[in-house]
Amino acid sequence: MPIKIPSDLPAYDVLTREGVMVMAEDQAARQDIRPLRIGLLNLMPKKIQTEIQFSRLIGATPLQIELSLIRMTDHQTRNTASEHMEEFYRPFSEVEASGEKFDGLIITGAPIEHLPFEAVTYWDELTRVFQWTQTHVHSTFGVCWGGMAMIHHFHGVPKHLLEAKLFGVFPLKNLDRTSPYLRGFSDACTIPVSRWTEIRQADVDAVPFLKTLLADAITGPCLVEDPNHRALYIFNHFEYDSDTLKQEYDRDAAAGEPIEVPLNYYPDNDPSRPPMNRWRSHAHLLYGNWINQIYQTTPFDLHAIGA
Repeated sequence: MPIKIPSDLPAYDVLTREGVMVMAEDQAARQDIRPLRIGLLNLMPKKIQTEIQFSRLIGATPLQIELSLIRMTDHQTRNTASEHMEEFYRPFSEVEASGEKFDGLIITGAPIEHLPFEAVTYWDELTRVFQWTQTHVHSTFGVCWGGMAMIHHFHGVPKHLLEAKLFGVFPLKNLDRTSPYLRGFSDACTIPVSRWTEIRQADVDAVPFLKTLLADAITGPCLVEDPNHRALYIFNHFEYDSDTLKQEYDRDAAAGEPIEVPLNYYPDNDPSRPPMNRWRSHAHLLYGNWINQIYQTTPFDLHAIGA
């Protein structure tokens, strides 16, 4: 089954051209099944790019997905047209007041990792989101800064500033081949990394029921399962497009910012050559496994979520 998104959302045309099955409202209404309701709390500045990246991954499963785009209530984005935000996004305060529930929620990263969590302007509302997930969301996926913020809120796990930006494509080890979230994973895989902060394995290990599923000695823990809060935290970026790191590198290089060539990304580390995507298959596996696990465990009656 395909992902159900508005036919005038930019992601609709992009995914259709890529061969991802997308479904308009009238088509979805003719199917006698309950779609999985997945929310995307989009904290990234390039909203449309992020919508497409996550829609591509969750829309590649054999289940019907109904995607809802959510934003922080009072935070105004400077990088996406206000018309797009007004047409396709709902403020969290409206979602919260409606009492509606979701099978899954993705909370994206945000380019504010240099700030202490409590200094973020929308931190108070975001902590309300985290608490709300415990009663209104069956499974939550925190990504990069979003995952760091969640694990800090629920467990006090700190983020640590790095001396240099961790930037490139890095190897990961599969630490739990029996995990339902890692079905089909190789013993090792690669993932794009772009961050100035880190979560340390010792801090994760200090919380008894947290379980690290993917990790590496250089980049630290990558994917952590939190069964007590029905959550996954991932600190890197399986969702990135082939050229996302290139866009970051070109932007900073053009601005004269100190930026190193992303490691293990360009062939022979030569930025004049097109980068090679070596993480796409595992990206689809992970998000497909997450969607499948939601399908296997979520109540048929949405009202029973969180009860």
